[in-house]
Amino acid sequence: TDYDTTGHFLVLCEGDFDQEVVSEAQLHGAALAFAWAAQNFRIASNTLAGHRDLAQTSCPGANLYAHLSSGDLKRRIDDLLAAGGVNLQHFCGPDAVARVAAIEAGN
Repeated sequence: TDYDTTGHFLVLCEGDFDQEVVSEAQLHGAALAFAWAAQNFRIASNTLAGHRDLAQTSCPGANLYAHLSSGDLKRRIDDLLAAGGVNLQHFCGPDAVARVAAIEAGN
């Protein structure tokens, strides 16, 4: 990308979202990842942006960007935070416990 990503928390959803519908599982997974980052790195959900907001690109595609620009993704993140936050170790399974712990520790 043509901007400095330092200080950004980036989440990737795979697909061509100008052509494909975003699945509920992808939306939920993105919301989980962002909610986890918000609680662990004190990132406000109102700073959520799409790649196209910062660079000359159509990324993340019209269908995914619609969830971002409508506030749907932010609402999902805020709902997860209001419900007590996110423990990614629960969602990632036992094999990921050490990796998640290392990320949470800043490594």
